[in-house]
Amino acid sequence: MILVTTPAVPGQKITKVLGLVRGNTIRARHLGRDVMAGLKNLVGGEITDYTKMMAEAREQALDRLVEEARGLGANAVVSLRFATTTMMQGAAEFLTYGTAVVCEEDPAPSR
Repeated sequence: MILVTTPAVPGQKITKVLGLVRGNTIRARHLGRDVMAGLKNLVGGEITDYTKMMAEAREQALDRLVEEARGLGANAVVSLRFATTTMMQGAAEFLTYGTAVVCEEDPAPSR
């Protein structure tokens, strides 16, 4: 599956637009992580537990997007975007969305 943030795939021609696809996950903070994050906030630096949690959320949202795109018969997603939203105190949604397409190698790519 090709995933790009651009509206087209270089060297490929879009032959069919299948529509919007998305993937999301909602993650809640963990009390133990919050205590450690609070301590880290006092001395500064990266809060690695939260960095890891967001990376896992991003990958899960992308996996769900790819699953939905494959279900439509797509081999690429263009105009891929990411968004986050606070759902409630201590919980956030990580969303990814884009346009599922079928593309094929362009025999005469534009220059």
